[in-house]
Amino acid sequence: MIEITGIKKSYGDLQVLKGIDLVIREGEVVTIVGPSGAGKSTLLHILGTLDSPDEGEVLYDAVNVARLSRNKLSTFRNGNIGFVFQHHRLLPEFTALENVCIPAWIKGNGRREAEQKARDLLQLLGLAERLAHKPNELSGGEQQRVAVARALINAPRVVLADEPSGNLDSRNKDELHRLFFTLREKLGQTFVIVTHDSSLAAMSDRQVHLRDGMIEN
Repeated sequence: MIEITGIKKSYGDLQVLKGIDLVIREGEVVTIVGPSGAGKSTLLHILGTLDSPDEGEVLYDAVNVARLSRNKLSTFRNGNIGFVFQHHRLLPEFTALENVCIPAWIKGNGRREAEQKARDLLQLLGLAERLAHKPNELSGGEQQRVAVARALINAPRVVLADEPSGNLDSRNKDELHRLFFTLREKLGQTFVIVTHDSSLAAMSDRQVHLRDGMIEN
């Protein structure tokens, strides 16, 4: 589904990625692991089209997304890629339901359609009773599940997660990790997850080990 070839990325004199080749198959849960500074988040951002490589290609179903115009790339990202970050990044003035709806509204979906899809997702994630609550009224684990629902609202081809359980306690962390695999089972969802958590990495279908900007074999 996703193929990247020859990806290189530098920031000034610092070469962060030194030639990455990677294939992500539909329905996989893939973790990207390695020491701090290895280039994991940079690789994830390039996969998510949030950053562009200096060299190489990022192909989604054989479409080179680097060749899309800025507007077309934004539309592609909104409809095909979901993001979950270590900090949930929910908007504090909006309810859980409204936070989940925002990407669908940006896509142009009608309010009724977006709200129904958001309700369905929040119910699936065990938050049916928390729809009208704002982020400061939710626990850390609940906030992150709202963030997962927001990532799923547009039925993306892939969800990219950057240390999604990094701010959670052990119980909420375990629940979030199990949730990823439940969503893969129920929705066929593909996940690529940057993590330092060894238990999550061990659960994944495949671990990609990154060190000094290169994939270790």
